[in-house]
Amino acid sequence: MAEIPKEITENLYPGEKVLYSVKKKLYTEMKPKFLVVTDRRVIYLDQKILGRYDLVDVPYEKLEFVHFKKGKIGAKFTIRSEEGNELTLTWMEREEAEKAMEAIRDALNAIAVEPVSIQKKKGLLGVELTLSKPKEVVTRALPMTQVVERAPLQKEDPIEKLKKLKELYEAGVISKEEFEEKKRKLLDQI
Repeated sequence: MAEIPKEITENLYPGEKVLYSVKKKLYTEMKPKFLVVTDRRVIYLDQKILGRYDLVDVPYEKLEFVHFKKGKIGAKFTIRSEEGNELTLTWMEREEAEKAMEAIRDALNAIAVEPVSIQKKKGLLGVELTLSKPKEVVTRALPMTQVVERAPLQKEDPIEKLKKLKELYEAGVISKEEFEEKKRKLLDQI
């Protein structure tokens, strides 16, 4: 696993864990590119000179598919989100990139209702792996919005409301004017 750059650690969510990190293999570039797999998303980091960088992430909920091609000298990752945005990372160390692919599969399986599988195609010059997320994936790891069941609203009887209103008036909670106004409205409902 490659070192985790500070640009990644600075942008992690509280409690987010890095599962795997792969660095681009091509050494002719001034600053490397990284593919980082966390327990919540896949992150692409393109470091630039003078402290600049581009960081793009694809949360697992938005991940459509991951394609990985391992050739004789290097590997290529293509990650596509449901919005159609594609991230491509080439010239990656082959064995490390394959471990990153497995980490993505394992992270998706940790939150999926149905197991996610990888399709593998072995050729003369390399291996291709494709991971497609089924439409039925529902997350368990991240908190979803709570569904609150409400009891059907029952209309309170206007006579009961009148009794409560009188109690409020006698207790001095509401004024005589407020009492008379609300009493008229309740009497109109009867």
